[in-house]
Amino acid sequence: MSNTQFPVELRGAKSPTLLWAHEHEIEQAALQQLRNIAALEWVHKLAVMPDVHFGLGATVGSVIAMEQAISPSAVGVDIGCGVSAVRTSLTVSDLDDLHGLRLKIEEAIPVGFNGHDSAVNVRRLGLDRGWDNFWGSFRDLHSGVQKLEGRAQAQLGSLGGGNHFIEVCSDSEDRIWLTLHSGSRNIGKELAERHIQIAKKLPHNQDLPDRDLAVFFRDTPEMRAYRHDLEWAQEFALRSRAVMMGLFKEQVAKHFESKGVTFDEPINVHHNYVAEEEIDGRMMLVTRKGAIRAGGGELALIPGSMGTGSYVVRGLGNDLSMQSASHGAGRRLSRGAAKRAFAGDDDGASAIAEQLGNIESRRDSGILDELPGAYKDIHSVIDAQSDLVEVVEHLETLMCVKG
Repeated sequence: MSNTQFPVELRGAKSPTLLWAHEHEIEQAALQQLRNIAALEWVHKLAVMPDVHFGLGATVGSVIAMEQAISPSAVGVDIGCGVSAVRTSLTVSDLDDLHGLRLKIEEAIPVGFNGHDSAVNVRRLGLDRGWDNFWGSFRDLHSGVQKLEGRAQAQLGSLGGGNHFIEVCSDSEDRIWLTLHSGSRNIGKELAERHIQIAKKLPHNQDLPDRDLAVFFRDTPEMRAYRHDLEWAQEFALRSRAVMMGLFKEQVAKHFESKGVTFDEPINVHHNYVAEEEIDGRMMLVTRKGAIRAGGGELALIPGSMGTGSYVVRGLGNDLSMQSASHGAGRRLSRGAAKRAFAGDDDGASAIAEQLGNIESRRDSGILDELPGAYKDIHSVIDAQSDLVEVVEHLETLMCVKG
């Protein structure tokens, strides 16, 4: 990709829609989704990131501004999903036994559908602010999730599955970084799905081109209930990443105890969320699904797939993209297609060895749909948005924990 070509306008869109990708690079299903979004009468404008691909309900990599409405599907079911990164005092020369470190991390931080046996002692991690109020407000969430509080408490500080990860990386100065990617786990999904179903039943959503794009209107009880639960789930995701990073740092500090490891302040970025922002001189409800805010001077993290590292970037505050950028590389192959493509005659062992090289990681067939070949090239995705962000560092993956 060449950044001089972007943005381009989406042909046939009823609302202004700018792409940081060529139409021929986007699958037809995603293009149709984007046109369906642009056809909503409440939409002010769209910006589409270079990692764009088809998503459940609304397109991943889409930034949508509406003045009076929100579509819950334009946020997604993993509310508050995002990334966190911390630079350490370690250097590459300090590293030893990454295999042993990975096993300790996997023991400390549950992955997949798993959660902790009991709620994490957050005070031990130095995270003791506001927890009583946070959990106390659980009773105010949608009535359908009230029986899930115990599960939510156990899953806070756990990784989940899919494209979520925990990584040890190095930068251009051989400094070691800790990065992780996770969201609001099952409780975010349960809340999102309940509100999407409520929206679909509202009278004004019955004739939409795609009822998955059903909206709530500002200043209605349904919108207020959704915003309340959404903001709680966004906070859950942020707190969960903080707990995981605390557990991650704890294991790294123990593993390298003789080095006296210190840690910089974290970079934290949501990429499935809602914000109220000024767009074209008016206050808008902005949804970013698979997209990050890239305001002028703001630091952010854009991860690739397992094995391709992550980019630390600084936002350029480009108003054409509504001060947004991509959230990652974006899928090139569906999960099923990736498994079929990489399985071969050896359950994927050859593809894993070829694509992961010397990276310390689990190497079973369960990671085939997360291999680098299932994703777009992260370096090309970054190049396509050089008018949205400037690169601060490329972090090279040395160890990866997958759900």
